[in-house]
Amino acid sequence: MPLRIGHSVRRLVAGIFAGAVIGAAAWAGSAAPGHHRTITDADRSFWSFQPIRAVAPPAPKDSAWCRNDVDRFILAKLESEHLDPAPEADRVTLIRRATLDLTGLPPTPAEVDAFARDVSPDAYEKLIDRLLASPRYGEHWARHWLDLVRYAESDGFKQDAYRPNAWPYRDYVIRSLNADKPYDRFVQEQIAGDELWPADADAMIATGYLRHGCYEYNNRDVPRSWTQTLTDLTDVTGDVFLGLSMGCARCHDHKFDPILQTDYFRLQAFFAPMLPRNDLPLATAEEKSHYEHAMEGWREKTADIRAKMEPMEKAALASAAKGAIKKFPEDVQAIIHKPASERTPLEEQLAQLAMRQVHDPNENAPIKIAAKDKSRYAELQKELSQYDAFKPKPLINGLFATDVGPVAPPTFVPGHPDQPLEPGVPVVLENSKSEIEIVPTKTSTGRRTALAHWITDPSNPLPARVMVNRVWQYHFGRGLVTTASDFGHLGTPPSHPELLDYLASDFVKQGWSLKKLHRLIMTSAAYRQSALRPAPEIARMNDPEDRLLWRMNTRRLDAEQIRDSMLQVSGELSPDAGGPSVESSVPRRSIYTKLLRNHPDVVLAAFDTADSFASVCTRNVTTTSTQALLMINGDWPLKRAEAFAKRVRSESNSSDTAAWVDTAYRIAYSRFPKPDERTLGIQFLGSEGADDKALTDFCHVLLNSNEFLYAD
Repeated sequence: MPLRIGHSVRRLVAGIFAGAVIGAAAWAGSAAPGHHRTITDADRSFWSFQPIRAVAPPAPKDSAWCRNDVDRFILAKLESEHLDPAPEADRVTLIRRATLDLTGLPPTPAEVDAFARDVSPDAYEKLIDRLLASPRYGEHWARHWLDLVRYAESDGFKQDAYRPNAWPYRDYVIRSLNADKPYDRFVQEQIAGDELWPADADAMIATGYLRHGCYEYNNRDVPRSWTQTLTDLTDVTGDVFLGLSMGCARCHDHKFDPILQTDYFRLQAFFAPMLPRNDLPLATAEEKSHYEHAMEGWREKTADIRAKMEPMEKAALASAAKGAIKKFPEDVQAIIHKPASERTPLEEQLAQLAMRQVHDPNENAPIKIAAKDKSRYAELQKELSQYDAFKPKPLINGLFATDVGPVAPPTFVPGHPDQPLEPGVPVVLENSKSEIEIVPTKTSTGRRTALAHWITDPSNPLPARVMVNRVWQYHFGRGLVTTASDFGHLGTPPSHPELLDYLASDFVKQGWSLKKLHRLIMTSAAYRQSALRPAPEIARMNDPEDRLLWRMNTRRLDAEQIRDSMLQVSGELSPDAGGPSVESSVPRRSIYTKLLRNHPDVVLAAFDTADSFASVCTRNVTTTSTQALLMINGDWPLKRAEAFAKRVRSESNSSDTAAWVDTAYRIAYSRFPKPDERTLGIQFLGSEGADDKALTDFCHVLLNSNEFLYAD
């Protein structure tokens, strides 16, 4: 399988090429406010900037194949190119495909049997409903979203420090998807949950979206570090929600799309007042009240002891802070030493960011007590420990964000600080909603609320199109727009523009329900097609890439599906859900294992997991020697094969090697072996004396096969 060049690389190459062809002279002065290119009606006429149309499904010539309106669009396009669809896949293939698609795991033999026995006309529809109702659905589909928002549990850069309080956001995404939270609400919570629903714990956790960027723990150039944070957040927001490569307009007007440099910084202005918060507990009001009540009791019992310890601790903290603050440039030191009441909003942001290097409330580093006080301090610590039973377990602080206050720091194009910009939407999209209403409160600017409402306004032509295209992509292996995060001129036009608008319109009409969208797509005849169809000559001529879907695409499982499927087949997969992440050696679903940017799990990294440094809309799918060597010789796959063999022996409840072969095939492939496969399996096991090693080797072969590693 050929290596796919990442979309960011394609953008870079296109940008370099454009610079060489167009030349700097053609864009002279574009960086200066007031000297931008003019956005014209021709710019606004580009397909993705047009309002979503209410499209009626076409009437293909042979509509008997169609199961719902999706098929009418697909078949009409096929007929226009003199193509016909593939036959429907068999039942085993359908349940395996659907189960892997919605839960990320293969079906169990019992589930396959139940589906085979169900002869009702809506058996397949009931299967889809059951899978959508499974808690495993959220665990699998959350991974797609986490790729997009570059979720990780470490800082990146050289130290790559672990983030022990990142996981609540991951669980929030899983809960939201399982509950079929409307997508517009899902988006609003992540962009402005603290402003819109400050008393809702989930809405506060959702603001973790604003905190997923990399962080350099010892970057003394705090203004530059803050600029990088805002730049990253602006770029990701454009990619994820709008499908626009906003980052290309950071230094100049976009060379291809009608996006101005001022558009970029007007979008960034919505985030300019943001204040990262590491000091807010991850708890409900009731939990906070209970904790404070218990702490008050502990404080009363230990007041005298703590009063003796406090001077020593203050002196130690002051000494440590003095040394840490001296490492910053003089301008940053001046901001830190300035009284908080005298700081500008930007100075307050920079001061708090700098103080993370002085004292982070998430860190529990021991205090370095002065040598003269160490002995006495140790005695007091021992005395204080006698009251540990009365001290409640500390609340975990979350990775949240609020605004720095009701006044926003200024935003301007670099080099033009005398021309501050107000928040605003790209000029080319202004017609989608002419006014952005920003209503400050006593504690917040209200800017992110305004942005969240604009993004999710039904008149905005991009977000619904972008999201339904993503869901289509994850089901078919390719989106109707293949560049899933670029709906601009550098992207590809939709293969079925009318179908894209039909899905987007219906998505909004159905209350932004992702589960209803899944059901519509997956119950179509297009989704049920067989992938095992030789390409007709007309297809090789008219549609060699199968963009028109004259058959289903064969897709390799993603990295997490491979790891989780091996654990399920081996009988080791733990059903435990949620909570702090665990080491990858623990047999839980991959989404619950630690995701470290610079030190990913070996199995996941080999099979092209997202690196979480930037938004990933389409993973690379590579075929490399390291994958084969890992699967054949790696300790982790070998242990799964051993556990799989034990399960086969146990569930076969027989010493008959034929029963072992049947059981192994049923568990791994969801089907019985063909006669020649059974014969070969019996011969292999028999020739090795049917011992544990032979059965392990046999199971190891099944785990290494394409049938196991591919959905079809």
